[in-house]
Amino acid sequence: MEKKGREGKKRAYIEKNREEGDLRLWNDYLSETPTYSQNLFRRRFRMNKPLFMHIVDRLSNEVEFFRQKKDCLGRLSLSPLQKCTAAILVLAYGSVADTVDEYLRLDSTTTRSCLEHFVEGIINLFGEEYLRRPTPDDLKRLLDIGEHRGFPEMIGSIDCMHWEWKNCPTAWKCQYSRGTLNDINVLDRSPVFDDILKGHAPQVTFSVNRSEYHLAYNLIDGIYPKWTTFIQSIPIPQGPKAVLFAQHQEAVRKNVERAFGVLQARFVIVKIRRFFGIKPKLGRL
Repeated sequence: MEKKGREGKKRAYIEKNREEGDLRLWNDYLSETPTYSQNLFRRRFRMNKPLFMHIVDRLSNEVEFFRQKKDCLGRLSLSPLQKCTAAILVLAYGSVADTVDEYLRLDSTTTRSCLEHFVEGIINLFGEEYLRRPTPDDLKRLLDIGEHRGFPEMIGSIDCMHWEWKNCPTAWKCQYSRGTLNDINVLDRSPVFDDILKGHAPQVTFSVNRSEYHLAYNLIDGIYPKWTTFIQSIPIPQGPKAVLFAQHQEAVRKNVERAFGVLQARFVIVKIRRFFGIKPKLGRL
């Protein structure tokens, strides 16, 4: 069977036997006696099997795109497992869309569609729980952790990476670029700093060197503005106290860099500057 594409050119129809791809995926990783162990599943899917199945279950039940249907001949469409696996593998390995074709039986157009719907579905289904401001309970837990590590009233560490957005929408142009806000110089400002600039940081009270402060703070390195809510290390410490503080601060702050390093290692998409035309201006852990 042949189809005509642009300019009347004939395009060959390829029967990919999608049912075979679904069965292979099930037998390799998800059956009662899978070919590959759970350790290999976690290594290749970047998450454990129960979490993956929970995501697939939510998406297949609540997102129309991931529901398996039948065509007019009664043949089943691609399974939710195939669609979710395609999206995760592209995110994990940063590969082009047609690299999953031979194993999962999805062409590049379908894979891109899977990726877009997967990302939107994750945000819509899990964003309210995970993509939100800290609750009072979260804040108390973070403050307790900070105090245990030697920095009372510290709520965490910040480490950002800059991604240039080549084709930024016109409506967003210069929204997060160089400029000023409330007479404070902002260099390539990220939305992560908006609450701090507006005085909406978590309210706490503590004293340092006989000075009283009323905002929680984060540990940072030397590239950020010198605000009272940011505690930088001492670049050239003089004396044993300064050396000890610098070592302790840098050791605690390194955790966010290590966590971000793990994230980049597991999901190569984080390191790619251009991917399907979707690129944030500034990311944060």
